[in-house]
Amino acid sequence: MRRRRLLQASAAGTAAATVGAAASPAAARGRSRGGRPTRVQILLYDGAEEQDFIGPRDVFGHAVHAGGPVETTLVRHGGPGEVKALFGTRIVVEREWDPTEADILVIPGGGWGDPDGPGVHAVRKNPAMLRNLRRARQSGVVLAGICTGVMALSAAGLVRGRPCTTHHLAADALKGEGGEVVRGRVVDDGDLVTAGGVTSGLDLALWLVTRELGSPVASRVEKVMEYEQRGAVWRAN
Repeated sequence: MRRRRLLQASAAGTAAATVGAAASPAAARGRSRGGRPTRVQILLYDGAEEQDFIGPRDVFGHAVHAGGPVETTLVRHGGPGEVKALFGTRIVVEREWDPTEADILVIPGGGWGDPDGPGVHAVRKNPAMLRNLRRARQSGVVLAGICTGVMALSAAGLVRGRPCTTHHLAADALKGEGGEVVRGRVVDDGDLVTAGGVTSGLDLALWLVTRELGSPVASRVEKVMEYEQRGAVWRAN
């Protein structure tokens, strides 16, 4: 409840400066898009966990209705096609992933418990996908890893020496690969934003809405979704 009051106060023009609360209006305006919408890509692959990508997709969709200039696209490596998610949900993805055509790239997790099956392990073993993740970083894209999707970023060498988090079952592996694991539900290190397990994708997306589109939009999204962002947002100085 305290966070909701802070967010609403910020939306009304009152400064709020606490970890896990709201970005200031100045911070929300920090990324100039030249008048165009913020472009969000959500990368889908076989074995991705449904909640990891559906939750953020819902948040960004509601942000549009709340007045936020954001454009969200589901993308697939290798061209348009069908993706079979972790629990069997089939999604038709109409756009090929171009890692240079986004402001924010959301990478869901999934399948961490099955090293030989579809899921994030297959992404980690795919040199072309890892090259594209590195291309995205080089193009200035904000990389947003959710749950074990952070381990795909780790395999691409993009979290070494940086504050980050992931699902608790993968935290030791992330630390072993050089990530500076932080105990936070969402960890914001500027162009690298990571979140813990599964439902924290909702919190990561709400935080990005706050940071990129402003507290008023985030507050309206929370109200219509009947969900308030949980946990702390850890931010680098």
